Formats: sequence, structure tokens, C-alpha cells
Amino acid sequence: MVKGVITKISGPLVVASGMRAANMFDMVKIGELGLTGEIIEIHGDKASIQVYEETAGLKPGEEVLSTGLPLSVELGPGLIKSIFDGIQRPLEEMYRIQGYNIKRGLTLPALDRKKKWHFSPACKAGDTLGEGDVVGTVKETEVVTQRIMLPKGVSGEIISINEGDFTVDEPVGLLKDSRGREHDIKMITTWPIRVGRPYTQKLPPTEPLSTGQRNIDTLNPIAKGGAAAIPGPFGSGKTVVQHQLAKWAQADIVVYIGCGERGNEMTDVLNEFPEIIDPKSGKSLMERTVLIANTSDMPVAAREASIYTGITIAEYFRDMGYDVAIMADSTSRWAEALREMSGRLEEMPGEEGYPAYLGSRLAQFYERAGMVRTLGTRPRTGSVTAIGAVSPPGGDISEPVSQATLRIVKVFWGLDSALAYARHFPAINWLNSYSLYVTSLTPWFIKNVAPDWMEKRGTMMRLLQKEAELNEIVKLVGVDALSGQDRLVLNATRSIREDYLQQDAMDEVDTHASYGKMYGLMSLVLEYYTKCSAALSRGVSFRGIDHLKVTERIGRIKFTPEDRFPQELAAVREELDAEIRELEKSEVEE
Repeated sequence: MVKGVITKISGPLVVASGMRAANMFDMVKIGELGLTGEIIEIHGDKASIQVYEETAGLKPGEEVLSTGLPLSVELGPGLIKSIFDGIQRPLEEMYRIQGYNIKRGLTLPALDRKKKWHFSPACKAGDTLGEGDVVGTVKETEVVTQRIMLPKGVSGEIISINEGDFTVDEPVGLLKDSRGREHDIKMITTWPIRVGRPYTQKLPPTEPLSTGQRNIDTLNPIAKGGAAAIPGPFGSGKTVVQHQLAKWAQADIVVYIGCGERGNEMTDVLNEFPEIIDPKSGKSLMERTVLIANTSDMPVAAREASIYTGITIAEYFRDMGYDVAIMADSTSRWAEALREMSGRLEEMPGEEGYPAYLGSRLAQFYERAGMVRTLGTRPRTGSVTAIGAVSPPGGDISEPVSQATLRIVKVFWGLDSALAYARHFPAINWLNSYSLYVTSLTPWFIKNVAPDWMEKRGTMMRLLQKEAELNEIVKLVGVDALSGQDRLVLNATRSIREDYLQQDAMDEVDTHASYGKMYGLMSLVLEYYTKCSAALSRGVSFRGIDHLKVTERIGRIKFTPEDRFPQELAAVREELDAEIRELEKSEVEE
């Protein structure tokens, strides 16, 4: 081990001399309390260390001890339902030991070393396995079964494998490699957080990640293994959108990172997630969730590490063949931590004081998302979908973090404070947002939802764009100056916005919609437009169209449960046709 001495302390940055033999990104223990830190810069024999705990009370001359290992996470049974801080310390266990005020220097293993898990072998003695192959399974929760895999660099013949109850660091079997060396097989493994876990092949995005949110799934879908950004000003609903995605996205595992967010918001997450009933399993959402809590009052350096901790855990479950959704809320706070550490390192500042490497660090995070074919002689397919909230100051997305993020991700869900103040949720602006996955996902929608899904989506977007143009005219000359066809466009787009895109997260039915229900709703609001437009062209007055009673029923149909929706949809269509026929008949008689 390398020993050094503190020569300088600047907030979370400590400089130590005598560290020439240390390596970049080594974990170190600092001072008498043994504070945890990480080497981020080396000049000669001096190492700059970012400290993941409060440095008050440290003084020059205290000892710094390098562990010789990079900052790593423990991976194995016990991750699900756990709440960790930014460097994977178990917060619930720390609270049990020390109460509300956690003392500095406390180091606990991330995974419980006393709890026993039932290990079921998936191989037998004499089998030859490669790195990444599954040797057995552990039923971690009622929803998640962990697949215990051989770590990278370990392969060979299984000498013995045992079924039974074991702690994570007890051997469950023995393996002999090609050189005749024997390796204990354990359920726990470690992995450095700044290094992406390996895979055989990265696959193109061809399947959407269903979220149940009509605005997202219809207009700006995200692919499994994709990356998305949710920029928006204060109060526009970033956290609510991420909560909805965590609950309803068709992902097997959810990793939620509270990165520098307000403590009360993280408290809401910690209180609400255990109470949310997972619609897929009927169990608590926590049965398939890992939470990483690093609030704004926690040490800034740990905030920088938290998103790497989260994505490494996500990759671990991806390697088992699961679809994982990771929510980072928010990457702006993470970037602020980068800026603070860069300033203390006296690096040349870039735009608005952020370091010049801001873009590359963001790319390192988002590029670890993807759908991959895993290691192993029987490779599995798994995915990590990364969704990062961005909190630009004043809602100005021209600032560096938002712009650097948009250059990397392929989905932009731009939140609009005007929509939020109008109580339109999710407050995603349909004109400003985009998805670059639409083309690659088109074949899937045509095959699995409806042949004309993309055609109807295109019609809806054209109407919404036409509405924006007409609203500019209305501001100048008033709505009465518009033709009947143009006024019908405004009526139809109001129905698209209020009856289709707007969703009530608090309503038991409307909080989520399947693709089938989305298609029926989308078809109905567009049929209203096309049938009314045809009636106008046949001489029916707009006044009559404007007073159709069926519009109220169209607005309520989204609250119809899925099992009764087809019957209600057919009834509303019949009523629409009947009212238009009656309107034409009455106007002809007049």
C-alpha cells in the first residue's frame, strides 16, 4: 500500500505528497477518521484526491493510505430493494447503526455478509463454462431472480457445485481453468464504476420501451437501450415524469438515482416507491428497484460518483438478460459537482465555468446505455435505457449541460412551464421535442400495433403544427376571421391535446395506456376531424359541428378501463356518425 501525507485541503479536495507509486482513480483512506476518497489527478509525487465525506477537521500532516484498487461496487444478491448513497454505502444499515446523524469514516459492505440466500445450480460438475455463463440462480425477491454469472476472465471446468443456503461471500462451487488453477465460485463480485462492463455485441435499437404515456409512446418514443433527456425549468414536472416512467415502463429492473436533488424530493421517492403497486406483478415497486440517494446537502464529490455507481449496477442486471431502466435526476447537479471539483483543481474553465471535458464525461455515461448480446457460450440479450433529467437554470436549454446532453442522446422530451402552469401533464411540448428512434422503430409499430400507426401519428403532428400557425393568426385578427375548416382544426387539436396527450397520473385508469388503447383513442380523435371536415365540405355549418354533443363523450373515453374500452369506442363512433347524419338532415330541411 502507498502511504502519503496531507499537504493541502480545499473543501472536498485534498492534496497529498508521497503518492508517486499510486494510480489514477485509486481509492484512498484519509486521516485519523479514514475518510473515503479517490485520486483524480497526479503531479509528480502529489496526488489530488476528491473526498466523498465532509473534510471539516482534517489537517495537514495526517496520513493518506491508498488501497491500490479503483472505486468499485459490490454486485450480487441483496441489491434489489436497497437504498445506497453515491458510493454504494447501505443507508438503511448506516441508519440502524448510527441513527439520523451518520458519522464520518463509517465503512460498511454494500451487501449484507450475514444474510443467507438459497442458491440453485444451473450447471453440474464436469460442465465447461465460459466467462459470463450462468452457474446458478438466487430468488432475490418475488419478482427478480438473480443469475449468478462467472466473472470476466474466469472460465473452465466445474469441479463441484452445491445447492443450499449461503452468504454472498461463501463459495458455492469450485472451477478449474485451462491452466489447472482452481477458483472459488461466489455469489458476489466487484466491478470498477468508471469502466463499462463488457459484452459481445451491441445491437441496433429496433423495439420501443413502452411507457404507457401517450405523449411519449406516440410522438417521441424511446427504444430499449436508448438514451433520453428531460430538460425543463423548476416546477415543470421532471421528477413526476421520471416517477411515471419508473412505474410503467416495460423494464424488468429500475435503478433510480437521486443525484443532488432536494432532500424532500428524495424523501418522497423513498416513501412512495415502497407503496406503489407494480402493475406487472401486483407487488411493491421496490421488489424490482434499486435506489441511490445522494441529495444536495451530501458531499459534492459523492454526487459525481453516484451516476457511475447506478449505471454499473444497471449493467450487472443487463448482463443477466434483463431490460433495465435507469433514471438520473438530475445530471445538471452532477455537472455542478464536476464544475466545483474542476475549479478546486485549478483547471482551465470552459463555458460558464464547466470543465472542458463536460461533453466527454456526459458521453461516457449515456454511451453505456444500449441493447447488447452478453458474454457467455449461451449469450443473452439485455438492455440499459438511460433517462436523464436536466435542470437548466431559468429553463434556458442553451446552457452547456443541456446542449452537451442533446448532442449525445437521441430523444428530447422538452418540458414546458406554460403547459405545467395550465395543469397539462405530462408537460412535454410536442413541437419542441423529438425522437431520432422513430425511423428504426417504425417496422415494430407496423407489425405489432397497426399498419397505419405511423400514418396516424404523422397526421396528428401535422395538425398540431397547423394549430401553432393558426394561433398566431388568431392573436392578430381573432378566431372569427378563420374559415370553418381552420376553426375545425383548432377544435380537433384541442381534442388531441386534452383528450389524448394529457394524462392524469392520479387517475387509476388514465395513468397508463396500452398500445391498443392508444391506437383506438388516436383513431377516434382523428375520425372526429376527418368526418367533420367531410361534413363541412358537404355544406354543413361550422356552428352545428361546434355544438356536437359527442365531443364530451370523446373527452371522457380515456377514463374507460381497458376491458370495456372496445365496446365504448364502438358506441362513441356510432354516436358521432349519428349526430353528423342528424345535423346534415336538419340543415337540409332548414
